[in-house]
Amino acid sequence: MPYDPIKRHVAIEKLVTRVGPYGQERKYYRIRPARWYGGIVTADCVGCGLVCRFCWVSDVVASRPAEVGKFYTPQQVAESLESLARKCGLDLLRISGGEPTIGKEHLLAVLDNLKGKGYRFILETNGIPIAYEEDYAKSLAKYGFVHVRVSLKGCSEEEFARLTGAEPEGFKLQLEALRKLVEAGVSCHPSVMASFSTKESFRSLTERLNQISPKLAEEIEIEELILYPHVVRKLQRYGLKYYTGYAPENVPPEQV
Repeated sequence: MPYDPIKRHVAIEKLVTRVGPYGQERKYYRIRPARWYGGIVTADCVGCGLVCRFCWVSDVVASRPAEVGKFYTPQQVAESLESLARKCGLDLLRISGGEPTIGKEHLLAVLDNLKGKGYRFILETNGIPIAYEEDYAKSLAKYGFVHVRVSLKGCSEEEFARLTGAEPEGFKLQLEALRKLVEAGVSCHPSVMASFSTKESFRSLTERLNQISPKLAEEIEIEELILYPHVVRKLQRYGLKYYTGYAPENVPPEQV
């Protein structure tokens, strides 16, 4: 049965956040440098409110949020990102892996700790908490060094449901998040997992984005499958057929 994506985000938040003496803590399973964006330091968090059937996160991390990872304070996350960035000579940071907007208080406190330090921060999100939590987008607008990348799961409600197993209305929440970010003046752009989409479907999405903001339609990023072995197994398990995909060692340079 399809699940309610809002209810699942709220349920996951209870598993991967807690209140500590220094504010809201969040679970992470690693902090690492990565090749994306030309080089970026990444804190991989535990827990997501969607169950994407093409997700690159390992099954163990994705399916056992109560057991995997350890809790970090906002200051610990910020300090770990900064330390590794200095060591690697990088100025670009992000939180990825799970859904970084789960635990709003924690995320905003991480950003508070990074503010004014000279870094750029990429917030990679499915956007759903930004859509349903009041004033989330306005809160993010305080951080001029943050850019939000909203990862759309397909080009339509039907594709969203097929790729995530969630109720199709969740796709409208993703578009609503983009609308709220634009209205709040937050730097943002949409990306879309297009490996399962037809040209007609992609064209329809572009028209919907144009209604929110022509800039979003112009700056849409095409995301395509990376065929890690565990991703291939997931696709086979769910019977998902795709149009495009790349072996990890053959990802086109423009997508790195």
